[in-house]
Amino acid sequence: MMKRSNKLKVSSEIGELKRVIVHRPNTGIGRVTPERAEELLYDDIIFLPKMLEEHKIFTDILKMFLGRENVLDTTDLLYDIIKHSKKARNKIIKSVGNFEDLATSNVKFLKKLTDRELTRVLITGYYSKKRIKLFDPIPNFLFTRDIAVTVNDHVIITKASKHARSRESILTRFIFWYHPIFKKLRDQDRIIDLNDVDKFPPSSLGERVSVEGGDVMIFDKDHLLIGCSERTTQHGINMLKDVLFKKKIVKNIVQINVPKERYCMHIDTIFTRINHNHCAAFEPLVIQDVVAGVQQYKKDGTVKLFPSIRSFLQSIYPDMKFILCGNGVSPYAEREQWTDGCNLVAIRPGVALTYDRNAHTSKAFKKLGYKVIKAEDLLESFKKKLISPSRIKKTIITIPSSELSRARGGTHCMTCPLERD
Repeated sequence: MMKRSNKLKVSSEIGELKRVIVHRPNTGIGRVTPERAEELLYDDIIFLPKMLEEHKIFTDILKMFLGRENVLDTTDLLYDIIKHSKKARNKIIKSVGNFEDLATSNVKFLKKLTDRELTRVLITGYYSKKRIKLFDPIPNFLFTRDIAVTVNDHVIITKASKHARSRESILTRFIFWYHPIFKKLRDQDRIIDLNDVDKFPPSSLGERVSVEGGDVMIFDKDHLLIGCSERTTQHGINMLKDVLFKKKIVKNIVQINVPKERYCMHIDTIFTRINHNHCAAFEPLVIQDVVAGVQQYKKDGTVKLFPSIRSFLQSIYPDMKFILCGNGVSPYAEREQWTDGCNLVAIRPGVALTYDRNAHTSKAFKKLGYKVIKAEDLLESFKKKLISPSRIKKTIITIPSSELSRARGGTHCMTCPLERD
């Protein structure tokens, strides 16, 4: 098992990114049919070879800035624990077998697979050597933001809203409970597992706990933003809020209420912070009053209400400016919000990754003095040593996105930060 750092702390959305979890698209995505696409939370079928090319450019950029050893892949982490812990291996098979209602013969089949084969089947649901489908793929594992969130020095293992993503939650729990890099977290009781029904049961009215990582932003060390959305329930927010305050992890928990619709399924689909005083934002839901109301809960029990996301953010950051998706012009704003024009991940303050197809949003970045550069060109400059990653400032890096964007998630969605300065 490769020796990796066990340091873990994230106290903002923009501090210099040091370590992150991603997930390379797998063959399961390439097996999604038009009939099953909607059920598996895809709006279209994907051309996998092109998606792999695009995702590689994305991760190559991350590796240049963070170092290859600091860009962790879920498949590798899962393989590590399956290979090195027989206890974990048996428990994973049992848990997935129970969840997927596998016949005893299929459970025995899983036990006979090599460690690498088992890892692949747990994610793709398919054993290619014998063309055996055991269960559905989990194509949304690509979006590692949703599986877990680091909040200061704790990790929240989130709980998926949709059945199609439940196996992601199962595999994530095993990664955090059994991989050595998270041992210190476990020993110091710094993991909050929302999948533990004894600690996080449904409400008396039957509302279940559901919190997805795209709805959770550690805006700064004192303010955790949580979206009440299509994918995150009010009951889930209430239970998580109580635990976070009890453990004194944050001082303020800010609930952002957005329409329960697919186009704005998480709050990171409508805004993300990219610099000390800049957020990329979708004007109709961020700037306008009442559309998305905000409740700020303080650790002393007081509650303050705000009519909009803008009004709340400017109450704590008076100089905050909003770079409008689609340059604030309809219909480009709506088109580019759909293709994740607001969904950026910051590598450091003022340096962020986005999709190349959102051309009108790129114009808005340029108006505020940002350079916009293609990832392929930047990688070539790094390769030729024309410039070093440490010298990149106030730059928006665009990655190719013809297939990645079809999956309904951007660069923010595809990253699970573990460590930031």
